[in-house]
Amino acid sequence: MKNTVLVVDDEILIRKSLSRVLREKGYLVEGASTGAEGLEKVESVRPQVIILDMRLPDTDGLSVLRKVRQMDSLVQVIVITAYGDVQSAVEAMKLGACDFLRKPYEKEDIEMAVEAAARTFRQANELDLYRRKEKRRYTGEEIIGTSGPMKEVRDLIEKVVRSQATSVFITGESGTGKELVARAIHYRSDRAQAPLMEVNCSSFQETLLENELFGHERGAFTDAGDLKKGLVELCDGGTLFLDEVADMSMPTQAKLLRFIDYRNFKRVGGAEDISVDIRIVAASNKDLESDIRTGRFRSDLYFRLKVVSIHLPPLNERGDDVLLLARHFLREFSRQFQKDFRDITPDAARLMLSYRWPGNVRELRNLIERVVLLEDGRQLELDHLPAEVAGRRLASDHSIALPTLAQIEADHIAEVLRLAAGNKSRAARVLGISRQGLIEKLRRSRLLDEGGGRQVS
Repeated sequence: MKNTVLVVDDEILIRKSLSRVLREKGYLVEGASTGAEGLEKVESVRPQVIILDMRLPDTDGLSVLRKVRQMDSLVQVIVITAYGDVQSAVEAMKLGACDFLRKPYEKEDIEMAVEAAARTFRQANELDLYRRKEKRRYTGEEIIGTSGPMKEVRDLIEKVVRSQATSVFITGESGTGKELVARAIHYRSDRAQAPLMEVNCSSFQETLLENELFGHERGAFTDAGDLKKGLVELCDGGTLFLDEVADMSMPTQAKLLRFIDYRNFKRVGGAEDISVDIRIVAASNKDLESDIRTGRFRSDLYFRLKVVSIHLPPLNERGDDVLLLARHFLREFSRQFQKDFRDITPDAARLMLSYRWPGNVRELRNLIERVVLLEDGRQLELDHLPAEVAGRRLASDHSIALPTLAQIEADHIAEVLRLAAGNKSRAARVLGISRQGLIEKLRRSRLLDEGGGRQVS
């Protein structure tokens, strides 16, 4: 679809000249000789780009720009100023103009400015459509469950989205849906029009995470060729989701604490304080109070993050929510894979309710996806369930000692480390996780010597 450019200028020769140049480039062009006519066409034509002269016969360009921004927040405005009128250009940029040109300007300058503005409009429009889609998704219906613990979770989400609480802490085992809650909080709050930035703290080494969060100045270190804005700066007005916050290094914890206290920060290598307004949602599947006692996590940061606390229960404590979720995933994947699954047989339902679901909702979702992808029929049957689910039933009925998922993972990590000759960095790459994440898994599974258990170097 061709972009429409609206030229607002009282000089007819300028309007005709710009129209000719832009039409040759494939744009649709509309013209207006006054501010009032320009505003009417903004409403009727809905242009993507406006070229706006700052001096008009009935008003000034800044007044028109203010009204344009109220009418359409996505339209890109290029202002034209007289030579030496720098102050008008500065004010226009503060009001949201994307560029300014001084008279007299060259044809190439106009072409480049309009091309850049049209590109910015497309990107902004795509982002706006994405945010609208995400907001429709996170209406509350995606938090599925009628059990008491999940009703409490939904009530807390409602209170958070209506409040000005700046920090929320989500706890729960891996796979319980902490990311889902974080997104629901963002997209259902008045911050939904601003960005949601997500970062998994275990995916970055110590210095890299600080750089990812707070950015750096040009020349701050050897490879810092250009200025980089961090996620904290990029989500101004929105939400920063810090997943696996327990894996954050102590120096980065200190910098995050200072930001929470003062609501400003410095880029790496920078001297200027930058102020932003964001909500921080942090999440962890670990016992942070235990990490505080062992000195791995700052108690002052923990209490700053825990203004509001939301705990997600494991799936095996949610009763019939297992079947509600399973039927929801059946419908979702049946649509996706064009299958006809509609329900679950009683025998399969009983087995699913008796299974402990160590991987929680994520494990259930993956199981249903696999069944719908590989099987056919209108009902999920007992024979469709994988061995690990059936194995749990046999273990309880006949006392067969089957390995847990944690044991299987520990054995797999030990084997990869053996093949990597004990090199943790190489093993982490093979496993697809960070070195810090591998060390934490070793510590949890006691493969890393902490005064007992087997040791892998």
